Amino acid sequence: MNSKSLRCERENYRGDRRRINDKKPALSIDEPEPKKTLRADRPPTEGFVTIVDGHFKSEFDTVDAAEASGRKLKSAYPMLQIEIYDADKKVRTLLS
Repeated sequence: MNSKSLRCERENYRGDRRRINDKKPALSIDEPEPKKTLRADRPPTEGFVTIVDGHFKSEFDTVDAAEASGRKLKSAYPMLQIEIYDADKKVRTLLS
C-alpha cells in the first residue's frame, strides 16, 4: 500500500469514529423518573428516618418500619446510638 491509500483509510476510520460518538441516546417515555436524592446534611421533610450516630440513614413511611430497622441494627451493633426522626414534628426519639 502506498502512503496515499493509508492516509485515506485513516481519515475514513476517524470519520466513522466521530459519527458513532455523535449519536445521542434515544429518550424513552417508559423510563422511570430518577429517585429523589437524599441529602445527609439536611433533614428530610416527610416520613421517618433512622439516625445512626448523628447521621441520617434510611427513610421510612411509618414509625413502626423505622423502629424495626433501628432495633435490628441495635441488636447487631449494640454500641451504636440510634434515633428515629419524625420529619413532620421535627422530633428525634432515642431508641433504647
